Amino acid sequence: MSRWRNALIAASVGSVATLGLVVLPNVPASAAPADLVIDYSCVAVGPSPIVRHGGSVRLTTNLTFATDLTVGDPLNFTWKMSYTGDGSRLQSPGYFGPGGQVHATGNVQLSKDWVGILQPRGSAEQEDALRPDDELSLPPIMNDPGLTNKAGTVKITPKDIELDFTPPDGDVLVNDGDDTDNPSDMQIVYGPGWTELNDRPGSENHVHNDLHQSNVPGSSAELTFVGTGVTYIGPTDKDSGPVDIFIDDVKRATIDPSRDADDDPVNDDLDGGQDLWTSPNLTYGKHKIKIVNAAADGTKFTWLDAFEVSTTTAQTPTGYHSAKCSPVATPVSIEVTVRPKSGPTDTNSPDPSDTPTNDPDPDPDPDPDPDDHTTPPAAGTVTDSLGRVIVVPQATGTGTSTPKSTGPTATKYYRAQIGKTPKGGVDSGEAPEVERPYGLMATGMAVVLGSAGSGLLLRRRRAEHAGGAQ
Repeated sequence: MSRWRNALIAASVGSVATLGLVVLPNVPASAAPADLVIDYSCVAVGPSPIVRHGGSVRLTTNLTFATDLTVGDPLNFTWKMSYTGDGSRLQSPGYFGPGGQVHATGNVQLSKDWVGILQPRGSAEQEDALRPDDELSLPPIMNDPGLTNKAGTVKITPKDIELDFTPPDGDVLVNDGDDTDNPSDMQIVYGPGWTELNDRPGSENHVHNDLHQSNVPGSSAELTFVGTGVTYIGPTDKDSGPVDIFIDDVKRATIDPSRDADDDPVNDDLDGGQDLWTSPNLTYGKHKIKIVNAAADGTKFTWLDAFEVSTTTAQTPTGYHSAKCSPVATPVSIEVTVRPKSGPTDTNSPDPSDTPTNDPDPDPDPDPDPDDHTTPPAAGTVTDSLGRVIVVPQATGTGTSTPKSTGPTATKYYRAQIGKTPKGGVDSGEAPEVERPYGLMATGMAVVLGSAGSGLLLRRRRAEHAGGAQ
C-alpha cells in the first residue's frame, strides 16, 4: 500500500511541475568592459614645443572600451588623461589671447582579424590669455567610435599619444614700446637711419600716436613673428618714396605710398593707420617681414606705423607647438570579440523542401487568377478583395515555427466561420472543427485521483491507529 501511495504522490507532483514550466528566451551576454591604466612620458616636438626647457612631462591615462560586441556595435574608445603628481606640465610657448587649444590624438593598434589604427581625439580650450610657461589644460577625454562590420577577434594595443597647441585665430598689432604695445612678445628691429616721431596729433590716426621715418636709401626695419600673415601699416604721404617688402628674405613686392590704388599721386600729409600691404597666406609658423627704403636719393621718406600679425589655423593642429607621449612601460593588449549578428527567422517564407499535399479540408478558390496569391502576406490576418480572411501563422514563444505548406505557398484561405447558414442567407461557410483538450483533461484527472488516493490512505491510517489504541 505504501508503494502505491508514493507512486500517486509522485504522479501528482510531476503533473504540477510540468504545468508550471516556464521557457525563457536567450539573453545576450552584456558587453564586458576593459579598463586600462597607462602612464606616459611626453617629450618636445616641433620648432616651438609645449614641453619646454629640455624636460619631459608625465601623464596618466585611463582607456575604457567594451570587449564583447555584436556586428554593427560601435568599437568606442573612451580615453581619459590627467597630469601626475610629479609637478611636470605642458606649458604655453609664448604670448597668446584666450581661446587657444590643446589637441590630443591617441593611437590604438588593431591586429588579428582586423588590422589598422584607430585614433581617438580630444581637445581642451584655454580660457585665459597665456604668457610663456603658463600651464596648459589637458583634453579631459579622447574617443573614436569605430563601426564593427564583421565578426572576429580584434587585439587592441594602446600606442603613442600626439599633443599639439593651436593659438586662437585673430590679429595682433606690433608697435614700439613696452609689453602693453607688444602683447605677443614680438619686437620691431630698426636698422640705421631711422628717427622716432612721438606724440603725433590724433588727427593723423597713427597707431598709439607715434611712428618711425627714414630718408636714407637702403635703411630697413624688420619683424620676426609667428602666424599665418602680416600687414604693413603706415601713412600715405605726397613725400613718400618706393618701399621694397621681403618675406623670409625673399622680395615679394614694391609699393609707393605717395600714389593711390589708381596710381594717381596723393596730396596727403602723414595720413596714418593705412594698410599699405598684406602678405599672402603663409603656413603657420615663424616668419620675417622686412621693409627697405628703395628711393634713389635722400629726398623721399619711408614711414612705419606698425605691423599687424594674423593667425588663422581653423583650430587644427599645426605641428609647430607639439609633444609626443609614449607609454612608460610596455602596455598590455586586450582582445575584443565581435560576434555575428543573429536576426529573427523568417517564418513566412515557404519551405522549398515542402511538396504539395492533399488538403484534408479542401476549399476551392473561386478566383481563377493563378498569380493572385503567389507571395504570402505578413504574419497575422488580412482580408482579400473577396472578403475572405487570410490567416498567416506566426512564430510564438522562444522558438520559431514554419507553417506547413498546403501547395505552392504556405498561405491557407478560410471562409467566415458560422455554425449554421440561416435559411435564405448567403452560404458563408461552416464552423471549424473544435479540438478537445484531452491531454489537459487527463492531467487534471491524474491530479484529482492522486489527491483522492492520498485522502483514502490518510483515513485508513487513522483507522489503524485508532484500532491500535484499543
